[in-house]
Amino acid sequence: MSHLSIVRSLCLALTCAIGAAAEPAVTAPGVPVPTDAKPTAQVIIHANAPGHVMAGGMGASWHAIREAAKPAPKSGKWDLTGASPQGSALLGNPPLASTAAWQDIERHASWLGMDWLRVEFDRRMFEPERGRYDWDNEETKTLHRILDWCQRNDADVFLTEMWRGVEWMALPDIHPVRSAPNDAIAYAEGLGALAGHLVQDRKYTCLKWLCLTNEPNLSNLWWEGGGKKVPLASMAAAVRAELDRRGIVLPLSGPDWSGMPKEMFEYDRQQPWNLVDLLPHLGAIDMHDYLGSDRKPVVAQWVQWAHQQNRPFFLSEFGDMGLGWQKDHPGPSTFEASLSNAQKVLHGINIGIDAFNRWSFVNRGDLDGQWQLIRTWDMKNKVFYDRVAPEPAAYYGFAMLTRFTAKHSRVLDLDLTTSEGAGKVPRFEVAALRSPKGQTTCIILNRERAAREVDCQWDGLTQAIPLHRYQLTEDMLKDPEFRLRSDAQSTVSPEQPRLKVQVPARSITVYTSYDLGPDDPGVMSEDAR
Repeated sequence: MSHLSIVRSLCLALTCAIGAAAEPAVTAPGVPVPTDAKPTAQVIIHANAPGHVMAGGMGASWHAIREAAKPAPKSGKWDLTGASPQGSALLGNPPLASTAAWQDIERHASWLGMDWLRVEFDRRMFEPERGRYDWDNEETKTLHRILDWCQRNDADVFLTEMWRGVEWMALPDIHPVRSAPNDAIAYAEGLGALAGHLVQDRKYTCLKWLCLTNEPNLSNLWWEGGGKKVPLASMAAAVRAELDRRGIVLPLSGPDWSGMPKEMFEYDRQQPWNLVDLLPHLGAIDMHDYLGSDRKPVVAQWVQWAHQQNRPFFLSEFGDMGLGWQKDHPGPSTFEASLSNAQKVLHGINIGIDAFNRWSFVNRGDLDGQWQLIRTWDMKNKVFYDRVAPEPAAYYGFAMLTRFTAKHSRVLDLDLTTSEGAGKVPRFEVAALRSPKGQTTCIILNRERAAREVDCQWDGLTQAIPLHRYQLTEDMLKDPEFRLRSDAQSTVSPEQPRLKVQVPARSITVYTSYDLGPDDPGVMSEDAR
């Protein structure tokens, strides 16, 4: 998978500190906020001011890889028989013959309204030997099924080769999963063949970006395993030339680093995956973030820089470690992790991040923490479920971000004033979006252990907007009959632009002009097709 070593320890320290305090009582939705627990906040949303238009949307990683790498005879230095660093997402899809399970998976993807997904593959799936392509095995058919869903639902795909996984492309004495390619031309020809198969033969228009490799900056993994310095820029140049030769307009994205350095270009040109040499071949900048809110200024710096280069910036993997990177650990699927993820997304929207991809949609959850949004795998009995149900806290927490937002929405500028003292790390975020067809959504996160009354004002309205309220707290998820539905309606207008918003402790609240029933699919694309 991703985000290892240093990232693990940083996340563990941060999330353990967050989780140390005792849990408070949570105010139920619709109940007035107690006057003795009412920190204030004021939000002014500039409804008609020009704002950043997102180049993508929100979704989650959907691995097509169904087989874990096996030990290679020439690489006894790395034991792959235990908890493989590939993670457990690559084994998360049930067999294609499991018709009911796949129907459930696709229904959940639609209900969540995921419209920007990182779809992952490896070279072993389709090119086991150089120039010999297999488009008819279980894994490539799984890739086809995922892309079929994306095509039907007009979801944008950020296609990513995670690793190669074939001995014929590995450097001497390096495990195929850890190795950079040994031949730029062979590397480019294979990706060109895959792109030709998907774009030209199968006519997928949902493919919008191609990422060359996962996290090449992680020492001793994925790209420079064994310390072999292979320039990523030379590989990118070869792939770009091959795609151009085939007439395939599919922009490349990178560097797909795990984390962002504190100083621009801290990773200098001596590194094989440096961004200076790579940039001319890229159509987008993407990185991963599993760290905490103290990294906000660094993330904002990178986003601003990417936009100065006239390229969108994607958070192509993000998540929260919960209580640490541990086998069988529920940390990433907890409600606290959902609140943390929401804070990253809402802040990211406001600083101009163009798309968000959560790790991950399907995941066995039995190797490196429970990242899954849906339960495809029975961890106790080690079999796939016949039917697929939500992982409640992760699923509904993410739905509050994805379900009421369309890709390519415009970010509404806002002014937020809160009662936090100087120097306190904010745990309250607000973001507002207008869809391509004019629907309005405002998402309010309160990670504090006290309820709030928020004064929301819509500045510059030209017409009345009916707003439906959806709220989520951890206590609500304890109800086995819980279903996400609107629990209140309000209207803002040029004459009445203010709304008093009651926000429970540790909650996510959405005010939106979309009126979605509990069984309706989520909002995805409003683009003209």
